[in-house]
This record gives sequence, structure tokens and C-alpha cells, in this order.
Amino acid sequence: MIVVARFSFPHEAHIAKASLDSAGIESYIADEYTVNTQWLYSDAIGGVRLMVAEEEAYEACQLLNSDFSESVESEADVIEESKDICPHCGSSNLVVYTKGKRPAFLVFLLLGFPLFFYKHGYKCNECGMFSEKL
Repeated sequence: MIVVARFSFPHEAHIAKASLDSAGIESYIADEYTVNTQWLYSDAIGGVRLMVAEEEAYEACQLLNSDFSESVESEADVIEESKDICPHCGSSNLVVYTKGKRPAFLVFLLLGFPLFFYKHGYKCNECGMFSEKL
């Protein structure tokens, strides 16, 4: 086994391990529990180490050093193209809105227990209409 990356915190190592696992590269995390127990020792012991087999080290380093920002940007473009529109006026200026939240809160304050009679949906900023589904 060879160390391909070092991290200050275990959660960072788990994210990198998940990337390697998705590519079919078997990896192990070392010193995770030591850092969880005494996080101040992280720098002293070299951090949390991500280890792979020597024959897969080059491929693992290439994957961990890859930049996937172009993929994320193209997915964001697809999400923007599929924006929802208001069924009443056709506007795409919508915000997430919870109808009836204030009365439910007042009932909770007055009675001491919650009555959940509110609805989640979208509110159009143009016409002010609320809709549950788009």
C-alpha cells in the first residue's frame, strides 16, 4: 500500500475515497480514528492518509487531481434550462414558499403543541399566486 493523499480531517478523506471507489480503485483510510480522537495531533502524525495498492497509485493520483468543474457547469446549464414556470401567469420568477406557516406557529404558541396544517410549494413573485405542484 502507498499513500496517495493526506487530509487534515477524516471527512475529506472519505470524500476522496468515495471518488476512488466509484472508479473501481480499492482504497483504505489510515489514522482516521486517531485524528477523530485527538484532532490536534493531525498535523503531527501527517494527517489522515488515503492509501491504495502500488499498481493503482498513478491512476488514483490522476483521478484525485482531476478538475471536474466543467461537468458541474454543464449540469448547471441543464438545470437552468428546465426552470419551472407559474401555471397562472407563465412567469419563471418563482420562490420556494410555505403557506400557512405563521398560523401554525401561532397555534403552537397558544396551544403548546403543533398542528401541522401548512403546505409546501412555490410562490410567484409576479402574480403572487401559490401553487403546490408545477
